[in-house]
Amino acid sequence: DLDKWRDAVNGEKEILVKAKRLIESYKLDMKLTDVEFQGDKSKATFYYTAEKRVDFRELIRDYSRQFNVRVEMRQIGVRQEAAKIGGIGSCGRELCCSKWMTDFPSVSTNAARYQQLSINPQKISGQCGRLKCCLNFELDSYTEALKDFPSTKAVLNSKKGKAKFVKLDVFKGIMFYFYMNTPSDLVELSIADVKKVIAMNTKGELPEQLEDFVKEEEKVVVAYEDAVGKDSINRFDKQKKNKKKQNKKRRYKSKNTKSRNEKKPDNA
Repeated sequence: DLDKWRDAVNGEKEILVKAKRLIESYKLDMKLTDVEFQGDKSKATFYYTAEKRVDFRELIRDYSRQFNVRVEMRQIGVRQEAAKIGGIGSCGRELCCSKWMTDFPSVSTNAARYQQLSINPQKISGQCGRLKCCLNFELDSYTEALKDFPSTKAVLNSKKGKAKFVKLDVFKGIMFYFYMNTPSDLVELSIADVKKVIAMNTKGELPEQLEDFVKEEEKVVVAYEDAVGKDSINRFDKQKKNKKKQNKKRRYKSKNTKSRNEKKPDNA
C-alpha cells in the first residue's frame, strides 16, 4: 500500500503537466492548480479556478482514458490556490495560508482604514490578489485602542483659526491637525489635549493657539568622545606604517647576516 501511495505521489507532477496541456487543447477558460491521487491510485482530484462556468465533460472523459482513474473536478477560490502553491510574503516569511491557516475569513478595506494604512492595492493585497489575511490579525487591538480617541470629524476652533484632523498615531496616542488658513503646518496633539480643546469649544471658549498645548521633548545629547577615544582617526594608519618599517628593517638585517655567513670560511 505504501509503495502504491509513493508511486501515485511521485506521478502527480507529470500528470499535472499533461492535464494542463489537455486544457489548452480544448481551449477552456480555467486554470488547473493541483492534482491529488488517492492512496490506491484509483481516483484523482483535480483542483481548478475559473471565473465563469466551464463545461468540461469531454475533458473529464479524456482524463479518465489517459490516466486510467476516476476523475473528480473541484473548483477552489483564489486564496485556496495560493495556499496550495505556497510562496513567500512581503514580510519575508512563508505564506500564512500555506503554513498554518485552515479557514479564510473575509477581509474588508475597513481593516486597513482602522490601522491607518493607505488604500493602495499593491501594498495591502497578497499574492492571491485579494486583501492580505494578516490585516485581520491585529484589527482587534487597533479597534480597542481607537475607543479612547475623540471623533476625527470634530473641528478645533482657536483664535488663530480653525483646525482639521489629518492623521493619527494609534499606539502613541497622538493626533495631527492643520490650520485651514495654513494647511502646510501640522500641529501634533495628544488625546488629552484634543479633548481639552473640544471641551473648551463646547463651553464657547477659544484658546490662543493649538501650539500652546504642544509639549517640547527633551533632547538627549550623547557624547561619543569617551566611547571612541580622543585619538585621531589616522592612529591605526600610523601603526601600519611603523609595522612596515619594522618588517623592512628585519628583512635588511636577515640579508646582511646571510651575506656575512657566506663570506666566513668553513671550519672544515
